[in-house]
Amino acid sequence: MVQSFILVGAGTHAKMLLDILRLHGRKVAFAVDNDPARHEEVYYGVTIRGGDDLVLQEDPSQVRLINGVGSVARADCRRKLFTRFTERGYRFETLIHPSAVIAESARLGEGVQVMAGAVIQPDAVIEDNVLINTRASVDHDCRIGSHCHIAPGATLSGTVRIGPAGHVGTGSSVIQNTTIGSGAVIGAGAVVIDDLPDGVTAVGVPARIVKK
Repeated sequence: MVQSFILVGAGTHAKMLLDILRLHGRKVAFAVDNDPARHEEVYYGVTIRGGDDLVLQEDPSQVRLINGVGSVARADCRRKLFTRFTERGYRFETLIHPSAVIAESARLGEGVQVMAGAVIQPDAVIEDNVLINTRASVDHDCRIGSHCHIAPGATLSGTVRIGPAGHVGTGSSVIQNTTIGSGAVIGAGAVVIDDLPDGVTAVGVPARIVKK
């Protein structure tokens, strides 16, 4: 049985996670952050006790981790943190804001975070450590690969496929039956109407590849 929650990373994204936990009546035992200047700081009511290594002193069966690292474009930091601790037997809590709408048939992986006002429709599959940010919309039968970030206000139409570690920028749209490769970045406000390969950056209306 999980005895306590630990927040790993105490940046600006973490404050929204702490709010979700508060709304669910859950308390965080402590936070960790790798910035020594912040150790012993009280962050939104939670004490930052030290660096990430402090987590390793805890019994994995007795704690559940919260991934407090946000994602701007590339998902490397968020992915590395998740992988480091899961390989050592730790588990990450899935967090869902009470105002999010999630279909009963949708499937969410470990450590998924669904923020305020987000919508996930029937038979969507959200893999591990994905961040579905504020008011993002994921329609029916989409599959979002692990470590992706669907940024605030982004809209995915039905049956969109996104490979691991992809980023769909704020306010962007992806039309139905589109496949986006692993590690691809879609710029803010872009409209994707064609498939995109791995690792590219695409911007504009319609979206065009500007970087490989």
